[in-house]
Amino acid sequence: MNSTIKKVGAIAAGALLLAGCAANTPEAEETDGAPARGGALTIGQFGDVASWDPAQAHVGHQLVPYQLVYDTLILREPDGELSPMLATDWTYNDDRTVLTLELRDDVTFSDGERFDAEAVVANLEHFKAGNGRQATQLTQFESATAVDDDTVEITLAQPDPALDYYFSQAAGLMASPAAIEAGTLETDPVGTGPYVYDKANSVRDSQSFFTAKEDYWNPELQKFDQVELRILMDVSARVNAIISGQVDWATLDAKSADQAEDAGLELIPDYQVDWTGMTFLDRDGVINPALADERVRQAINYAVDRDTLLEQLQLGRGTATSQVFGPDSGAFVEDLEEYYTYDPEKAKELLEEAGFEDGFELKVPVIPAFATQITALAQQLGEVGITVTQEAVPQANYVQDVLLQKFEAFNFNLFQGEAWVAINQLIAPSATYNPFGTTEPELEELISGVQQGGDGSAEAAQEVNRYVTENAWFLPLYRNDQISVFNPEKVTVVAQTQSAMPFIYNFSPAE
Repeated sequence: MNSTIKKVGAIAAGALLLAGCAANTPEAEETDGAPARGGALTIGQFGDVASWDPAQAHVGHQLVPYQLVYDTLILREPDGELSPMLATDWTYNDDRTVLTLELRDDVTFSDGERFDAEAVVANLEHFKAGNGRQATQLTQFESATAVDDDTVEITLAQPDPALDYYFSQAAGLMASPAAIEAGTLETDPVGTGPYVYDKANSVRDSQSFFTAKEDYWNPELQKFDQVELRILMDVSARVNAIISGQVDWATLDAKSADQAEDAGLELIPDYQVDWTGMTFLDRDGVINPALADERVRQAINYAVDRDTLLEQLQLGRGTATSQVFGPDSGAFVEDLEEYYTYDPEKAKELLEEAGFEDGFELKVPVIPAFATQITALAQQLGEVGITVTQEAVPQANYVQDVLLQKFEAFNFNLFQGEAWVAINQLIAPSATYNPFGTTEPELEELISGVQQGGDGSAEAAQEVNRYVTENAWFLPLYRNDQISVFNPEKVTVVAQTQSAMPFIYNFSPAE
């Protein structure tokens, strides 16, 4: 059977199952002045989860499925503010190496087990041992101790300014200790969350169904009677599904945005999470000596017309920028937004000062998702004498090749959120996207200031931002608009700061 036939067959099978479900879909109830509640929510989901075990949970689009069945210790509000959830209060000791959590005492898991301090200990130890995709969230975790039923102390090896942020994400998801002990979470999630997984009616990589948990402790977070995640990897499939009314929400691309709006759908406005552009990996010139000179990296930044690229590649849906931290990160610096203006003559002058007046070659890996962008960059850099050599690589090898130091630079969409998270992803000597381990004593001192800074961490992070921008560690082009589309006749949706997809709590029935 060829792949096209398989896809048609899968879609047809899914449509039959979904039609059967739709016949029993409850409608949201109208209330007197209060927000509408009940009914069904259908989400066009970007990929299924690999495992329902929260130790394997991810972030962005892949966090939302876990939020259906698992509560987190801390709730991150749509604007990024942290609020009580399973933990009612949290405080650090003076050197910020011990975090004490006070817990709710009225919560049970869907298997009837009570949520308490021992459950938190079991989950944190399980998450650490699980070594999942977000294992770095507990890098500094050393131990957890149940002080009493409703109090737990967490000891860290070093301060972690993002720990409470992580407790609103993967590391904060709480599963039943009995299910952890039984080793059944991969296919049978058991949490305290607002919904219960309907395994019998769910099909891997096709659709997942959930029903409202009875006597859920926080009705304000439980807006629907039923939720369905319909797995739609292809953007064309998502466009068709939301325009035809098969799903209530989906994420699309810039090319599809006008089509969606013409169909009467709405986009969440001003929704930006990632920046796109190039990361210079080999800043010490190990495989490309030219990149060791900051003037060369700065020249590349001056050689690029960001506004034109934004208009041509993203149809203007985004914001041109010279920095890798966004306005919601705490590390954002307004005057760095246009630090590198389009100035090809200045680029040539810098190249000449660095001894590369005849140009040099820059080799980058290419996958289909970034082929157009890299071609456009290559054209602009070519005008100042820089030759971009593109090497096609299998998509599955893209990040791996970067981490193996096979290339001096690469293009990607990267998170521009919470400062300490971004520093550990992009900038620290051990950061994922710093495979050559580039560092300088001045920068390490600045990073230490963020880690030890407590309430002053954001200001210290701004200095890190200024350092990497002035020293041209990156070639940021623009922040992408998230094309988050919903059917206003069915639902309302609020953007989630620093998340590629709105949290499940941000969806409500249309009034």
